[in-house]
Amino acid sequence: MIADHTFATPDGLRRYKLLRPAGSEGTMLPAILLLHGHGQFAGFLAGQAAFLGYRTRIWARLAEREGVMLIVPDGVRASDGRQAWNDCRADSRTNSPADDVGFLTALIDHVIAAEGADPSRIYAFGSSNGGGMVYRLAIEAGLRFAAIGTQSAVLPAHSRCAAPSYPLSVFLTHGTHDPITPYEGGAIAAPGMEGRGAGTSVASTMAVWRELAGLPDAEVEYRYPHIDPADATSTTRYTWGGDPAGLQVVFVKVEGGGHTAPALDEVLPQGLRQLIGEQSRDVDIAAEAWAFFRTKRRP
Repeated sequence: MIADHTFATPDGLRRYKLLRPAGSEGTMLPAILLLHGHGQFAGFLAGQAAFLGYRTRIWARLAEREGVMLIVPDGVRASDGRQAWNDCRADSRTNSPADDVGFLTALIDHVIAAEGADPSRIYAFGSSNGGGMVYRLAIEAGLRFAAIGTQSAVLPAHSRCAAPSYPLSVFLTHGTHDPITPYEGGAIAAPGMEGRGAGTSVASTMAVWRELAGLPDAEVEYRYPHIDPADATSTTRYTWGGDPAGLQVVFVKVEGGGHTAPALDEVLPQGLRQLIGEQSRDVDIAAEAWAFFRTKRRP
């Protein structure tokens, strides 16, 4: 069940979608705050509409299958005319101008009070600019979350936020051939999308969260079976921290992958693959993120 809502903020009326499994009214549910990328919109992540010819329903199916509430807000139109989030990049000219931390934390409080989201099981997952916004939430409001996750997102090379200081369990996935957010760090850009600032490397981003959590350098490696011979990528999961209920960092590395979410049964159109790179079809990233989240509780 998907419902459209508005929410009043000092920056004006904001919009969000709420997905909850059928028949779950009156039941306290775990909730995932789901943040879209720059230029995308809530309806895309909610599975209602296509983005550049691609429609994904991995999160909507997860919500119904696993009994999870999804909170899916829209960003604010930035100076380039695209919907965006106000993440920590000091050198981005096209971020949202809004107080997104204020909006998102107030929205979480509202959904806990009005919709029955479990306050001990609030998670956040964002892709690209949405992932950068999740990192900002972890820095400035980390106590509200049981765990966070990001896709195709790194910490900024030039940050206007404080350094991360609150240890959290973090799930990350990134393609080694990402043409927009480079795996080794550098300028974040896409055709027709300039002024997006620069990021650090995936390795340094992971190291920040591992060190905060006090986790050892040694990881446990798992290579996913390669399902589709036409899939040009290969996918490996690295786990730091042996207690699923404790602090962990998990990284799903897509060798040869681009700026996109892995999915088992959803294939990127060829034109989109040429723009953002190859997609892994060895794993459903929503299911993997939830497998990581579901054992985590806020202290």
